[in-house]
Amino acid sequence: MIRDWRERPGSGDTDGMGLSAARAYFDQLNRDYIVVHRTKEDLFWATHMALSDDDAGYARAEQAFKNFISDPERLTATRAQVDALDVLPPGQERDALLHGLRGWAALFASHIIESDEGRRLMHDIVEFEAALFAKRRLFNPTHVNERGEEVAATLGALSTNLTTNPVESRRRSSFDGLRQLEQWVLDNGFIELVALRNRFARALGAENYFDLKLRKNERMTVPGLFAVIDDFIARTDRVNAQSFDALRAAHGDSAIEPWNLRFFGSGDVTRRMDEYLSFGLALRRWVDSFKRLGISFHGATLQLDLLDRPQKYQNGFCHAPLPTWFTATGEWMPGQINFTSNAQPTQVGSGSRAMMTLFHEGGHAAHFANVAQNAPCFSQEYAPTSMAYAETQSMFCDSLLDDADWLKRYATNAHGEVMPDDLIRDHVLSRQATRITDMRSLAVVPCFEAALYAMSDAACTRDSVLALARQTERRVVGIESPRPLLAIPHLLNQESAAAYQGYLLAEMAVAQTRAFFLTRDGYLTDNPQIGPSLREHYWAPGNSIDHDTTLRNLTGEGFSAKFLAEDCNQSAEAAWQSARRSMDTAAARSTPSTASASLNASIRIVHGSDVLADSSRGDEAMCADFETWIQRHYPAGS
Repeated sequence: MIRDWRERPGSGDTDGMGLSAARAYFDQLNRDYIVVHRTKEDLFWATHMALSDDDAGYARAEQAFKNFISDPERLTATRAQVDALDVLPPGQERDALLHGLRGWAALFASHIIESDEGRRLMHDIVEFEAALFAKRRLFNPTHVNERGEEVAATLGALSTNLTTNPVESRRRSSFDGLRQLEQWVLDNGFIELVALRNRFARALGAENYFDLKLRKNERMTVPGLFAVIDDFIARTDRVNAQSFDALRAAHGDSAIEPWNLRFFGSGDVTRRMDEYLSFGLALRRWVDSFKRLGISFHGATLQLDLLDRPQKYQNGFCHAPLPTWFTATGEWMPGQINFTSNAQPTQVGSGSRAMMTLFHEGGHAAHFANVAQNAPCFSQEYAPTSMAYAETQSMFCDSLLDDADWLKRYATNAHGEVMPDDLIRDHVLSRQATRITDMRSLAVVPCFEAALYAMSDAACTRDSVLALARQTERRVVGIESPRPLLAIPHLLNQESAAAYQGYLLAEMAVAQTRAFFLTRDGYLTDNPQIGPSLREHYWAPGNSIDHDTTLRNLTGEGFSAKFLAEDCNQSAEAAWQSARRSMDTAAARSTPSTASASLNASIRIVHGSDVLADSSRGDEAMCADFETWIQRHYPAGS
């Protein structure tokens, strides 16, 4: 059983100078980190939500944060405190201090930049990326939308139109819009940024930037990672080819063109499901579902910005300006957490997309709101926190939305009618038919980035990078990807660049986690044991243990790709039969009430600087206020 640090037994306390000095140092470290972290995160939110154009201020705050976590003197001082405590007799306070200080030492060691050149290059990277972000915010590609209008479009709008628009020329325009973005990226400094990142990595003794990030984020080597990825690709090659053959047979050869693949794979089903997954009810469905799962945010303050608007950052994310931790006196410091999506309520598929973001980013928020350790270093997204570990929490939560029993309980139209079984069946069949392509699309990004950062500066040209992107898509996915590689925003930010493999590794862990709960409890939707189990084994330890250990603590098995491969290789008909059984057993269970349940959170729904709804009068009032606002401003999306 995982316990938080306060519960660890000791054999008595010691009040020597070593203990007093360590306590003073540790407490100051916690306070100083909160200041520099919160300053950076508040400016991150303001600039990314288009509430401020203080990009220079954000760059300074980001640099100050980087300087803090990569300061070699802090690492030296922290290790000295650890050494001093190591020789003292065991005791509750001494053991707690050792635990916290070792967490800080791990954080500093993950980010340390010992050379002057490395620190200079990190400064240059931060400045370069801030300037690139400011320019990117002003660029919007265009496409032809549902109404036949040529308009500027965000990434979310392009992706949704590409999936759901019944007119091929309009889908093609969205794909062309993504290719426009690729050209913009190549013409506005990406190649120079790759070279700069590689120089930084080599200054730290790494082979290249991909190698550096992989070792720090996932504690893996490049050969170790690709042993896993190549094995997964090999296990699913046959089924992937069969899925394309089936699409050709059903819809003709053009069905696997990149602007057609998602539509013929699932677009028609998404359109038919739209009336049952309206955007206006997305918030209520998220609140009720998380309550019934037994998920608590442990007193956190949540701020959700869900709607699209000009210059807002075009990808969902979750950040925590105030990490969770326990003070020396045992006082709980609840989190302050922001997350966002880019919904366009009147667009077909917006409700489904909004719920995906709510469950995904809400899963991140639940994770970081429940880390129960004695320092904020354990409850943050950067190394030594594994991206695969962090994404496991969010992707497990959003995986529930595709489950037939979840749709049967939560998907209703404006008249209160539940989604019919034949539509749920079509969804399950289409999802299973495209699942392997979706998973291999996650693999294409690390395959591309590993090869990109391995290129010499001389070989890394505009044409060669674009050619590498297309070649990698065809090799891994089987066709040119519906989401062109260089349009993926993660590539432009140093924290998410060379880290995308975390999503695929997380999908593997999610499949393993789902299998465990299904074996133990028999069901997932509204299972009240899930929240407490995740909190104990996955969330409370934070990064004090590694991803493999969290999996072993819950499931009894170490990390394995077999569960995801088996899931992907399952036939569509077998997937439907399993879904049918889940609906039948769910029908026999009564719907749990949410009347006495609580997310234990203070929630604000905002649109930029405007507050649309909040939980001050309760969750029911918050959801009703949000639905009223949507009905007033977007009648077709309510």
